[in-house]
Amino acid sequence: MLPTRAEAERLLAEAESCNPGPWGDHSRVVAHCAEKIADACDGLDAEKAYVLGLLHDIGRKFGARHLGHVSDGYTYMMSLGYDEAARICLTHSFHNASTKGYIGNFDTSEEELELIRAALAKAVLDDYDRLIQLCDSLSGSEGVLDIEERMSDVKRRYGSYPQEKWDSNIRIKEYFEGKTGKNIYDIVEKGTYKP
Repeated sequence: MLPTRAEAERLLAEAESCNPGPWGDHSRVVAHCAEKIADACDGLDAEKAYVLGLLHDIGRKFGARHLGHVSDGYTYMMSLGYDEAARICLTHSFHNASTKGYIGNFDTSEEELELIRAALAKAVLDDYDRLIQLCDSLSGSEGVLDIEERMSDVKRRYGSYPQEKWDSNIRIKEYFEGKTGKNIYDIVEKGTYKP
């Protein structure tokens, strides 16, 4: 189940009031990109993609956490009955459905880490999971970025970026370019879209 677009926007605004920061506009850019790409793909719902993109980082509502934002978002969305959004809160950080290769601090309790691992083990990734992973890799807080520039920025900030995840992001970008028959940057209005 998913909230409406208006409800998702309300949830994000409320979350930003609890923990202000650039993550809110980053989420808006992810939502924009997801909506545009889904609209250009057969079989994907642009409205659903927008809502999933908007809520992928909603766990940041609860403070500045790394891996913790994943469990916080998952738990929060499940508590509201939004299981599809909860799954995206979880899967957007794990291209291989495993915590191996996670970029950032493991700042979770053992219980939170076990929750993440158990939920990932049950998750079957689909095109919405891959779409939000791609859009997360294209989106800054000020607009759409080149995917390699974004990954390089993450590498600078965290000290590393696993080659497997880098390669996976490039493959996902090529996958959606194949589905749409268009350049992703043209679809998402790189260079002109601002949140």
